[in-house]
Amino acid sequence: MKYKLAILVLMFPAAAWSWPWSTDMADQPAIEPQAPVSQDRLEMYPFPKRSVPVGNLQTMVSNRDEAKSLVNPIPVSDASVNKGRTLFKIYCSACHGLTGQAESPVSGKIGAPPLANNPYIDGLTEGWIFGTISFGSFLMPAYGVPQARADGRGSNDLNVEERWHVVNYVRHGLAKDAQASPRSAAAQ
Repeated sequence: MKYKLAILVLMFPAAAWSWPWSTDMADQPAIEPQAPVSQDRLEMYPFPKRSVPVGNLQTMVSNRDEAKSLVNPIPVSDASVNKGRTLFKIYCSACHGLTGQAESPVSGKIGAPPLANNPYIDGLTEGWIFGTISFGSFLMPAYGVPQARADGRGSNDLNVEERWHVVNYVRHGLAKDAQASPRSAAAQ
């Protein structure tokens, strides 16, 4: 009997490896901690009892209006403004221009507003800017919570901390870059 089993194992090695003992943790179902319960409902799975949150950044607001009263939890520093500058150039400059003055070829076609030295933008709260980045606006895609939009647009590329760094840059670094020459602003 053992001889026959050995012959079968040698003849069918793939069958031997697919036996139930070859399962491991990677093959188990997983639930992302802050994933929505379903695409229709934006509620998160409840946290387990006695769990301790990591960090204190507020992540769940349901629209841009709710974000209006938020205060930036990341203090303004050179490091934060530099991170925001880098992210702005990656995600925002295609439409708003490298210096935020809507000098890109796309901004004229889609009507992207200039962000630097714009009295309207300067009068907005940090939370409103955060909410606009997170949920998008008329033509702007959402960079934080695309499921919250009815049309489902958005890239979901920026996490909460990165969005707050961009807010710091728009508030405290964009006007300085706009005053500099375009060549020096592009080299930063």
